[in-house]
Amino acid sequence: MKINGNEIRPGNVIEHNGGLWVAVKTNAVKPGKGGAYNQVELKNLIDGTKLNERFRAAETVEKVRLEQKDFTYLYEQGDALVFMDAESYEQLELQKDFVGDRSAFLQDGMTVTVELYQDKPIGVSLPDQVVLQISEADPVIKGQTATSSYKPATLENGIRVMVPPFISSGEKIVVDTNEITYIRRAD
Repeated sequence: MKINGNEIRPGNVIEHNGGLWVAVKTNAVKPGKGGAYNQVELKNLIDGTKLNERFRAAETVEKVRLEQKDFTYLYEQGDALVFMDAESYEQLELQKDFVGDRSAFLQDGMTVTVELYQDKPIGVSLPDQVVLQISEADPVIKGQTATSSYKPATLENGIRVMVPPFISSGEKIVVDTNEITYIRRAD
């Protein structure tokens, strides 16, 4: 589907210079002299490189439609993570580095959304929040409220987060998987 250069918005995936790019930031610029243009920061979906590009309203670009499918996380096998298609029960193996640091948040039976382009996976979205147990938390030091009110804690998956002083070892908390931050106590 072709769209004009001034219609590119953040999150759009376009085909540009023979590659797949996602628009990270856009800025409509109307200089005093010359025509208006859309300044777009692009990120390559395959290798992660960034590019700043100007698109005029008269230019057209190919907007790519990505297929989004739900997969269930099954298990880890060496450097690969195994997922199962919720509809066809076909299995999909993705490398750990493809998922990135957030692979530590994967839990058995968790549903993730995989973005596919021509049946090739190019992105994985985890749930925004997960519930994890704290395996180790620093003790509270009396009178420490004058300084920073958060203390370091280690989660059951080995990730370290900053938590409020009233959280102790063994408690379950809700963690934001995008920012890797404490949100609240789990119910």
